[in-house]
Amino acid sequence: MKQIQQLFQSEDGNIEQRENFLSLLEKIVTSLDNLKNPQKTTLGPMKERSANFYQELMQDNQVPTSGVGLDQVVDDLTQLMQGHPYHTRNFVTNVLPMASIPGVLGQFTNALLNGNNLWDVYGPAAAECEVKVVAMMSKLVGYDFTQSFGYTTWGGQGAVFSGLRLAIAKQFPQAKEEGVPNNLYCFASENAHYSLLKSIEAVGIGSKHLIRVKAGKDHSMDVQDLQARMTEVIENGGIPVYVVATTGATDQFGIDDVQAIKEVTTNLEKKYDLQSIHIHADSALGGFYAFFNDYDFKKNPLHFEEDVLQGLLQIHERMQHLAIADSLCFDFQKLGQTPYLTSLFLIKEGKNLRLLDIDDFDTPYVGNRGYGSYHTGYTLECSRMGSSIAIYAALQAFGKEGYQQILANYVRVNLAFRKQLAEKLPMIQVVNEANIGPVTAYRLYPKDFNWASEQAGSYTQVQLEYINAINASLFEILGEGRDEVFFGDTTRVCTVSASDTKQQIPVAAAKFFSISPYTETEHISDIVHFLKQKVKVLEASQIEYSH
Repeated sequence: MKQIQQLFQSEDGNIEQRENFLSLLEKIVTSLDNLKNPQKTTLGPMKERSANFYQELMQDNQVPTSGVGLDQVVDDLTQLMQGHPYHTRNFVTNVLPMASIPGVLGQFTNALLNGNNLWDVYGPAAAECEVKVVAMMSKLVGYDFTQSFGYTTWGGQGAVFSGLRLAIAKQFPQAKEEGVPNNLYCFASENAHYSLLKSIEAVGIGSKHLIRVKAGKDHSMDVQDLQARMTEVIENGGIPVYVVATTGATDQFGIDDVQAIKEVTTNLEKKYDLQSIHIHADSALGGFYAFFNDYDFKKNPLHFEEDVLQGLLQIHERMQHLAIADSLCFDFQKLGQTPYLTSLFLIKEGKNLRLLDIDDFDTPYVGNRGYGSYHTGYTLECSRMGSSIAIYAALQAFGKEGYQQILANYVRVNLAFRKQLAEKLPMIQVVNEANIGPVTAYRLYPKDFNWASEQAGSYTQVQLEYINAINASLFEILGEGRDEVFFGDTTRVCTVSASDTKQQIPVAAAKFFSISPYTETEHISDIVHFLKQKVKVLEASQIEYSH
């Protein structure tokens, strides 16, 4: 048994076990550092994965009869690092950040304590941090922190799902026992994240009851179409319960107007004598720009350049209204710079969580006792990871100004990228020019084709599919070189109308997503040069740019 005890942290804090533990950690970090190359986006060379790669893994691996020893375990972990993507200056693929040191320290502390955030008796450190970060972020967005509340959950999906549960419970408190009525409807932009679709399926509303609202030229929800679609549902006997406002879409950073959406729902509630319709701001990505809510744009204390300042002000004009939403979220594992999985769900009226709670009778070995007062029976999860510790550590270390600086840099490098694209690669055009933030979606066009005409619906379906095929080929070429510059891509950054059909056609686009703290304007010329070389490869592959 003594040998087995050596696989755990010490019981008494003895030096021998601590030094052995720290030496193993040092070996892991050293191995990681030895694989780094700032000119690459992977830790060492990428691994080749054959068609049978995962099947072979299944065949070759089984639990060893005897343990292999911690040194061998560390060697095995080091092997896993080989070829893994890493967040250097050339890592511009998507919202996959480098975990900051304070975030890692918080996550490490959580792992050492290994508390269950279900109950403060089992996880007091996480419970304390959760209350702190809920208050901190409530104050940041403009919620009344004495009324709001929330909890950490499993990503933006968890927040969207929790918001939907709450929306149903507010209008139908008995739904937990009796089931969900069959005439409930949810609404979101056509550019909204697919997490709402999954949530609607999970609660039993059914995907056909998700109404996709048109998006405008700035990729945000068309509030006039929202009103028309909601009116149609209501007059046909449906009940609108949930509207998701995407405040910073992953592909093109479209920001829905929460204030205008609230006006639509309020007017419809009055006109048709409806109960309050829950609005959830899916601010998992973009919500972090709320760090500029109290920034003095006139004095500009951090001395941002004029074009950067104007970009931030443009974002601020809509992000300042987040507090209108009934609930919202922050994926700290995105722009919050913390490790996976650290997401925060906030509710404007925290008392509504009681609608989701379960009775103490149903949780006989946890719950409210004389020696514990923080029992999160309202979460869908039972056991909960104490990810609030990592969030708290990051908020403390960065502070408002730290976040403002890194968020502003995302705007800065995207502006530089767009400028150099226009100068050096005119056949590539930005398709989210109206949206500035951490992402630029761009599309390659053959001669005589352009984004303005495409967005205006001037091309046939065949022509649109042809342009998509060209961009799909570009995706493949960029993907093959992703160890040098790791771009992102999407098969549907938005949809456009075709001139010869009523069908909406998806628009495929590559993405420059600034997410590394090491990507600066001085690196953009090399990134654009890489892109230019890949376009030449595509041109040489006998693809004719004609229609």
